[in-house]
Amino acid sequence: MAVVECLDVGLTTVTKSAMSRGMNRFVFLVYSNALACALLLPVAAFLTRGTRTRLGFSILLKFFLLSLVGITAMQNCVFAGLSYSSPTLASAMANLVPAFTFVLAVIFRIENVDIRSFRCQIKILGTLLSISGASVVILYKGPRIGSNTWSLHYTKSLPPLQSSEALLETVPGWVIGGLFLGTASFCLATWNTAQAVILKDCPSEITLVSFCCLFGAFQCAIVALAAERNPKAWRVRPQVELIPVIYSALAGNVITFCTISWCIHKKGPIFVAMFKPLSIAIAAIMSAIFLGESLHVGSVMGAIIIVVGFYGVIWAMSREARTTEALDPPHSSSPLLERGNQMI
Repeated sequence: MAVVECLDVGLTTVTKSAMSRGMNRFVFLVYSNALACALLLPVAAFLTRGTRTRLGFSILLKFFLLSLVGITAMQNCVFAGLSYSSPTLASAMANLVPAFTFVLAVIFRIENVDIRSFRCQIKILGTLLSISGASVVILYKGPRIGSNTWSLHYTKSLPPLQSSEALLETVPGWVIGGLFLGTASFCLATWNTAQAVILKDCPSEITLVSFCCLFGAFQCAIVALAAERNPKAWRVRPQVELIPVIYSALAGNVITFCTISWCIHKKGPIFVAMFKPLSIAIAAIMSAIFLGESLHVGSVMGAIIIVVGFYGVIWAMSREARTTEALDPPHSSSPLLERGNQMI
């Protein structure tokens, strides 16, 4: 999962660079998912040969809805958010995924809530802190770290690769980007939580990812045809789109999606969400190296609040797990215990 976070931040950095050079994000998503599907389907067919995994209408409908949320909606929101903001903000907003995952777990009764419990209060407080930290990142940019001018106003100097992104330096552009990225985080949390349920009926992770990319390619094609009417936008320029498309298909879809699905199947969606706070540090370093960005006080403050809140939730959940194991041991072969049970 740590490697997945590095690949994910690398994807946002590469695509942000390509978008700054004129890459069409709608067409990009179509080609990326189509290439990933072309790579995954033969592998899935080979690995699942001899098995009796039935793909009926019900499971295909689940794949379609899963791709609608986790690929079409999430990826389009991520790219729209990147067009208004930066990979650093995208990684900061991705830290909302654990909070959203916890809320969804409570709604669907995967997680129990007892307001009188101290650990439950810590989980609720941590969730609110994560959401508050994301709000700080969106609404307060602050002075640039490492700059000689410490002014609370937004700077007007743009990095070399962001000269066309004037909206980034205005409050509305920063807020709009944050809202898109927040929506993408909610879609990702929903996608992860739904996978945990769907994988019970479809034990093959690579089959799930293959059909999600297949349906996602068709869905993104419909969005692209509606949003982009210029036929020239569908031409792939080797110096701009080719490398990002290949990287997105391989690292973003094939490796990342398959690894996440496997981890969800083995450890659950909360385990996957635990690693999101790593992305903010990775994004800050990669953005500074490849995009010439500078860190701002608001991003650092918000990220710290998000991480503190999230790990408060994780601490409370781990203590609850230990308490449950102590009160309900797996099995005991003690003769005294068996005799006590008989007497009762």
